[in-house]
Amino acid sequence: MAASKVLSGARVVLPTGVVENGRVIVDGTAISGSAPADAPSLDLSGHWVVPGFVDMHNHGGGGASFSNGTVEDVLKGVHTHRLHGTTTLVASTVTGEMDVLAQRAGLLSELVEQGDLAGIHFEGPFISPCRKGAHSESLLRHPDPAEVRKLMDAARGTAKMVTLATELPGGLDSVRLLAEHGVVAAIGHTDASYEQTVAAIDAGATVATHLFNAMPPLGHREPGPIAALLEDDRVTVELINDGTHLHPAALELAFRHKGADRVAFITDAMDAAGFGDGLYHLGPLAVEVKEGVARLVEGGSIAGSTLTLDRAFRRSVTVDRLSVEDTVRALCANPARLLGLDDKVGSLEPGKDADLVVLDADFAVKGVLRKGSWVVEPQLGPAGGAGRP
Repeated sequence: MAASKVLSGARVVLPTGVVENGRVIVDGTAISGSAPADAPSLDLSGHWVVPGFVDMHNHGGGGASFSNGTVEDVLKGVHTHRLHGTTTLVASTVTGEMDVLAQRAGLLSELVEQGDLAGIHFEGPFISPCRKGAHSESLLRHPDPAEVRKLMDAARGTAKMVTLATELPGGLDSVRLLAEHGVVAAIGHTDASYEQTVAAIDAGATVATHLFNAMPPLGHREPGPIAALLEDDRVTVELINDGTHLHPAALELAFRHKGADRVAFITDAMDAAGFGDGLYHLGPLAVEVKEGVARLVEGGSIAGSTLTLDRAFRRSVTVDRLSVEDTVRALCANPARLLGLDDKVGSLEPGKDADLVVLDADFAVKGVLRKGSWVVEPQLGPAGGAGRP
């Protein structure tokens, strides 16, 4: 059972900015504004305390896939990402037969109801064969609203997002259906024109699935979806900041145009995240992971990532030179808001879940707290402060 505790001495990242020598008070499973007199204190001098990371696009980890396998397999993947600071995770599926996806949604929805997952994201089968990436072309289909509704119903209210090629027949009607039911309609794996993308945003699409990847490149005569997604303040763009999916200049372009409040860092992780190189499957397709990069065995397309959000955090601050505050927005606050979970997670505020990550001066994870209980417990060094777990 989670107990009361005070975390003191760290640089604490709050919605209002960084507090030097700050403290976070945990009372049971929530953050509190005051501490019981007998609450133990942990000195985290020399460290950062940031909100628990929120991943809204994740296919698995630790050798386990969210698209197949048992409940235990899914929980193994979830735990793997928790060790890297992700305390809130949406399970993403890949293209499959409709009945198989509906069945999978039933299993995943139970884990959402138990509190292990934050929701379900359907990536496919309603995507373009021209931009299919690591999805099986034979299983793709048009986004018929009736079939989109079938997956929503199978998820029993736990569907958080559906990725669509909105230019396909039924695309705009499906976007409207999703928006009406409070499910995020995400534009991705699309071959849409600029004008078609604008129409989808007007219909209610609010997210760009891994911007730049699996869509036409930006052109000066045919600007395509990227220009439309970057210019509209109603859209938040997902970015995979692993050094493979995006050139640093592309990430800078997205931040410059969207601003820190309209970017969400994701992993798009597959089984190999936190596990290692080797042969895997993403849905029915064989994937080889070599030197941390996942590619289809047949064709060589990038097949998700092996990223964890702690690595995305560290790269953003140390390589891309983003501020810690903006990185926290992209990793925590923005995805929490998109998922409708910002009343509970995404920032360190009294009343919210006691989900947080302790980082050292080099932005390596030294502690992970979820709902008031340590997933990774900081160890005290001889001179005080948190040592290596």
